[in-house]
Amino acid sequence: MKGERNEPSDAAAAPPVEPAPGVVAVTIVTWESARWLARCLDALAHQTLPPAEVVVLDNASCDRSATIAAGHGIVTQVLRQDSNLGFAAGQNRAIRATAAPWVLVLNPDAFLEPTFLERLLERARVLPRTGALCGKLLRAGDDGAPLAPVEIDSSGMIVTRAFRHLDRGSGEPDHGQYDTEEAVFGATGAGVLLSRAMLDDIAVEGEVFDERFFAYREDADLAWRAQLLGWDCLYVPRAVGYHVRRVLPERRRELPAAINRASVRNRFLMRIKNADAAVWWRCGWRGLARDVVVVGGCLAREWSSLGAFLDVARETPRALRWRQAIRVRRRRPAAEVAQWFR
Repeated sequence: MKGERNEPSDAAAAPPVEPAPGVVAVTIVTWESARWLARCLDALAHQTLPPAEVVVLDNASCDRSATIAAGHGIVTQVLRQDSNLGFAAGQNRAIRATAAPWVLVLNPDAFLEPTFLERLLERARVLPRTGALCGKLLRAGDDGAPLAPVEIDSSGMIVTRAFRHLDRGSGEPDHGQYDTEEAVFGATGAGVLLSRAMLDDIAVEGEVFDERFFAYREDADLAWRAQLLGWDCLYVPRAVGYHVRRVLPERRRELPAAINRASVRNRFLMRIKNADAAVWWRCGWRGLARDVVVVGGCLAREWSSLGAFLDVARETPRALRWRQAIRVRRRRPAAEVAQWFR
């Protein structure tokens, strides 16, 4: 899905950035991630553009996650927490512990091909205000091995008129249908390269990811805020990685109740913070219809998620405060952001 305004006009002809060592930090938040972490770190150690810093924050895992991180030569710092802070707060702390001008936010169950970082950095100036770059993530099985036939996990984030955000191509066989370099709305938090300049610019109350989200939808919230503040996200299909995708809409009934409750809560908080009249005009009844489905599903069968609406009520004053902070700094016209919702 291409944007109508902020796709690169001639990506192939754009002058590449000369990649230099020491420009990328990698931040990984772990929780019971020992099964995949060593493979993730090994892939980082074999990058053709080695990261300058690799910070692993462990959210009080009961497995060997922190031990594996501490014993791996590529890791420069391990931050051990006494309790589970969640993905959002964990990433914020890890990012603050780094200094490189680019930060790769990476899941421990993601494994990158050796040229991943180099190919992203080569394209860092294609768009006028490139704040994020993402590659093509392919689906891996629970053992970390790529699926056969090859299946897409994410080729960038899309947003719909039903206020849903989805990984483009998720679950599709890879036939080269997403091999065009182009601007996208945003990227999954499983593996996205973010510029320090953008992170400093879009932070609200000192937070890059909204820590009240805890986990789930925080990457879409960040992408939406970045769009409002005039930052672009570029999809680079030549940068390839693999991801063990465990949370999918079609698996909702199998997921822990806490995950589903957070998903419902964050759907509404994200909209309170970011949606304006132009987006509402474009989405209209489709967004409201999806809300009816979400509320109805909670009332009919997912009773454990009903508490999400109390959470939204409690968090609305803070969300409105964030909304105001974003609005006074926004740079991109409302219509240009609304065009992404399709």
